[in-house]
Amino acid sequence: MRYEEWNKISRIASRKSLWMLHFCTGCGAVELPPVMTSRYDMERFGMGPMATPRQADVLLITGYLTVKTLKRVVNVYEQMQSPKYVISFGSCPINGGMYWDSYNTVKRLDRYLPVDVYVGGCMPRPEGVMNAFLELMKLIDEGKARGWEKYQKYYEQYKRNQKMAFGFERGKNEGD
Repeated sequence: MRYEEWNKISRIASRKSLWMLHFCTGCGAVELPPVMTSRYDMERFGMGPMATPRQADVLLITGYLTVKTLKRVVNVYEQMQSPKYVISFGSCPINGGMYWDSYNTVKRLDRYLPVDVYVGGCMPRPEGVMNAFLELMKLIDEGKARGWEKYQKYYEQYKRNQKMAFGFERGKNEGD
């Protein structure tokens, strides 16, 4: 079997079995439970929650991030096995949302981690969340959801942005 055929089969299988880890940092956590229950039933698409980063394929960021929580999100993302995907819920991870003028709010998550799918709104409804899952599945099937490769390729740039957000100076506090 050629590499292209194997890659296509792998994408199809991956798309049908996505395990998610939700990092509930804000009001987005309220919209996630309805997606898991019988009305929307995300499991019919092969998606289910996981308890640890090592078992998860998808990291859901459901609301605003502070610098302190960004450290934990980066740590969780780096523990996940490739291929791994990030879905960002709400306005806050896109532009800071209602916390846009806070010194401690992360305004653009994509500077620190590669985001595969954004779900706009404050807060997105369960239908929007389901549409994001379906969009991610489509991108995986087409071979376009490759954020983890982008993270590997531009690792130094992501790390530099992360260190700046965490307040590290060059050459100091590297072990913190």
